[in-house]
Amino acid sequence: MISRSEGDFDWQSSYRQAITDVGVLLDHLELTSDQVELPDEHLDFPLRVPRSFVARMQPRDPRDPLLLQVLATRAEESRHPDYVDDPLAEEQAIKAPGLLHKYRGRALLVATGACAVHCRYCFRRHFPYGEQSATQRVRRQALAALEGDPSIREIILSGGDPLSLSNRAFGELVAELAAIPHLRRLRIHSRLPIVLPERVDAGLLEILGGPRFQTVMVVHANHPREIDDQVGDVLQRLVAGGTTVLNQAVLLAGVNDRVDTLCELSESLFANRVLPYYLNLLDPVAGAAHFDVPEGRAQELLAATAARLPGYLVPRLVREEPGAAAKVPVDLRSAYRAEPSQ
Repeated sequence: MISRSEGDFDWQSSYRQAITDVGVLLDHLELTSDQVELPDEHLDFPLRVPRSFVARMQPRDPRDPLLLQVLATRAEESRHPDYVDDPLAEEQAIKAPGLLHKYRGRALLVATGACAVHCRYCFRRHFPYGEQSATQRVRRQALAALEGDPSIREIILSGGDPLSLSNRAFGELVAELAAIPHLRRLRIHSRLPIVLPERVDAGLLEILGGPRFQTVMVVHANHPREIDDQVGDVLQRLVAGGTTVLNQAVLLAGVNDRVDTLCELSESLFANRVLPYYLNLLDPVAGAAHFDVPEGRAQELLAATAARLPGYLVPRLVREEPGAAAKVPVDLRSAYRAEPSQ
């Protein structure tokens, strides 16, 4: 059994000290409310951002690409008919409480509804976590469903963020999954190594190195400034411990919709032994329409990125379509003729 290490207390303290008050965040960045166009009405997806992530933001810059990802603005109040609460129709994919089965051979377990950061473009910002998180109350049903379906070879831990769990709780969950013989791979989707790098402590590395699984961690960085020295160090520690680490980003207007930014992100990831995996088109979740980058522009950006970088540094441009057998690659052939403006 994994015990709580001293490091476990350290990261949990940082987790609890996240900034949840807009005024405090603006004071840290020497900004006024007039500069950032705060929403007029109360939003049901509140601010939450770790202080270490705020430290990477540029003071006095209301258009800082890291700030734009976490601070609600008036644009979220605009209503768009194609932007809905459940853009990926995930409620239709629920196999058992907390267990989603969208794609053949793999299933996703909602380990927790908690997360260290609330990203404004999150496609699960309206997800019914109270009913679907894999707490003790519902986990038995999810595990029973997994045990009864030998076609599932890979289990994906998501949320929220599964690394929001303590080492003890996370270790117990991994051990329960490892006891299901037909599960071969454990995939963990987490933003914590990026926004709260102290989460990758000795206890977590011990858990990841212990099970019989092939373990993959998909982290989530959208901009090269998210990867500072501390983040780079923990990414390399994960890889050195035997975990395959990939990155998936979301293409976001005003954040990373420039060729230079995408190239620098890929270079920074690879310098820390992480492969760029996916660049996702924005999921049409209610409140996030202002982040949309048109598909044609996205094609141009990726074609220009591919013209500058070796193929292994170019993420696949994809979108997720409800009911599709997998994520859908976006064809770039028509975009290779011309390089876009920067």
